[in-house]
Amino acid sequence: ATKPVVAAVNGPAVGIGTTMLLHCDMVFAGTNTRFQMPFVNLGLCPEGASSLLLPSWLGRVRAAELLMLGDAFTADDAARLGLINRVCDPTETEVTAREICSRLAKQAPAAIRATKELLNRPTQAQLKDTLIAEGGRFAGLLKGPEAAEAFRAFGEKRNPDFSSFN
Repeated sequence: ATKPVVAAVNGPAVGIGTTMLLHCDMVFAGTNTRFQMPFVNLGLCPEGASSLLLPSWLGRVRAAELLMLGDAFTADDAARLGLINRVCDPTETEVTAREICSRLAKQAPAAIRATKELLNRPTQAQLKDTLIAEGGRFAGLLKGPEAAEAFRAFGEKRNPDFSSFN
């Protein structure tokens, strides 16, 4: 996309609900937002190029914590980590995002397009490669026994038991 992408988020943003935000230019989240990337908890791996983008934005150890433990985190946490622009009252999240869109629409279009292209340029090839690699691994794991155990456990309302897998 050559135009800025602005997101307003309220409520749970789980899995791709969080990773798709990594591709937005600006993100505003309500105080009621809970982010989570529980892929490993489900016997899966990261997707949406999160294994590339998160380490480059947060550092490897913080990215590893979010991706390997899969714990939920708040909008305040996301703002501290630099994953979102601003935390809003839930009733103001969409209004804030629309105000930003209005401001962006008044900017010089060619300058906005050039800025977006230059911001994305350093990771363009890596992004494509990572999306392909993650997609292949994700698809394979989705058909595997660990994911089957995770989904079975979810249906049975229990924690998955991965102890028999190596």
